[in-house]
Amino acid sequence: AKYHLPWLYPFSRYGSWQQSHPEIICGIKRGFSFFKHHPGKEFVTNEDHQHELLVAANADDMLSDTNWLRADMDAFLVSRVVEAGIDYFDQTEIIKGDWNSYWDIQLICHQKPAQLQASFFIDATGSGALLHHLLGIKSSAEDFLTNSFALFSHFRNVPCWMDMLQQTHIPTDDFPYNPDRSALHHILDEGWLWVLRFNDERTSMGFVLQHEEVYSTLSTERIWNDLLSKYPAIHRIMQPATLADPPGKILRSSRLQRKAAKCVGRGWAALPHTAGFVDPLYSTGIAFSLSGIERIVEIIRNHWGHDKSLNQKLKDYEHAVFEELTLLDHLITGSYKTMSHFELFNVWSMLYFAVTIAYEQDRLRGKPAESFLHAGRRDVMQMVQTSYAELLKITEGGEPSRKSITEFSRIIRERIHPINSAGLLDPASKNMYRHTAAELPNE
Repeated sequence: AKYHLPWLYPFSRYGSWQQSHPEIICGIKRGFSFFKHHPGKEFVTNEDHQHELLVAANADDMLSDTNWLRADMDAFLVSRVVEAGIDYFDQTEIIKGDWNSYWDIQLICHQKPAQLQASFFIDATGSGALLHHLLGIKSSAEDFLTNSFALFSHFRNVPCWMDMLQQTHIPTDDFPYNPDRSALHHILDEGWLWVLRFNDERTSMGFVLQHEEVYSTLSTERIWNDLLSKYPAIHRIMQPATLADPPGKILRSSRLQRKAAKCVGRGWAALPHTAGFVDPLYSTGIAFSLSGIERIVEIIRNHWGHDKSLNQKLKDYEHAVFEELTLLDHLITGSYKTMSHFELFNVWSMLYFAVTIAYEQDRLRGKPAESFLHAGRRDVMQMVQTSYAELLKITEGGEPSRKSITEFSRIIRERIHPINSAGLLDPASKNMYRHTAAELPNE
């Protein structure tokens, strides 16, 4: 209602999406599912779900969040831009931009030179390339604790994980949802495998591994096949799968972490995903970008024509985005450090889920988006950074002791208590969380 875009609302839930635009491909995302695999061993667990963690984000499939097939969704959004009478330039490359109280931008559009002028531009490209090319602003991974890269593609004929669990008589009766209808993470010692299903039988799958430099001399195919041979259940998932076209091959990223030296300036600002990126582990990308759009729009709406306050608010936005990247970096690197100790992984991840639910509840109350995931709150940042320092002490000495894991769990449970509205770390849950969707409390 705030932005007068009623056509956008149906995309907020799977059910309304299917009723309004079934032709635009997406997938059901009921929550976050994690299953721990050990090298050379079949996947096993117990009645307490020792090697599983399922965190529901919504009540049922119709109210579910979604996985976007970006090609379809992006094309639809472009069509709405054009329908609204906004100029859209396809197949266009920005060659040069000069600022002199306004932007004079040189383009190549459909292989022909072109020119446009603008009083402000927003970099929503999702990488640091344009900032470097246009403004000489470099991106770097130097400030990050997380160090990961990805191998990924789209596949068809991928067996359902739920079916494989049931075939091996692993109990699933108390699962809060079908994990194939979620952001499914297979946790390995060296990283994780994502599995995201779409409703046209395509599946996005990708390994995200630590320390790109360790694999620098190995081919993409060699790394992929080595992982399949190392983890038997993962190998069985991939046996009948075939590559979808596009892309028709397994793609490989460089190191994922990057942060631009600046993300605002005179006459421009960058969305968070352009300003920097940490890792896809907790699927923060779209929400992070939307929070940036919301804040930039408010800054322009309230301060346009007042250069001093406009520039100050843009600097405040930059400071907030860089703090948000720092918070995400700590939450994600802590998750990587615990992947070989799944009980610790469960405990550590509750920091992320507690902060996320608290942030979503505040947004539902109508509070402004001053910082994503409350990264600007000193108590939140201190809680995460202090916990990370303690986690390092537990994990640096090799195998954590039972005593240290129990004590760390107690500490995290106490720390998240003021914002823990979902019963996180309740032993009775047995790692199955059914009701974590952000809801307004009864007041």
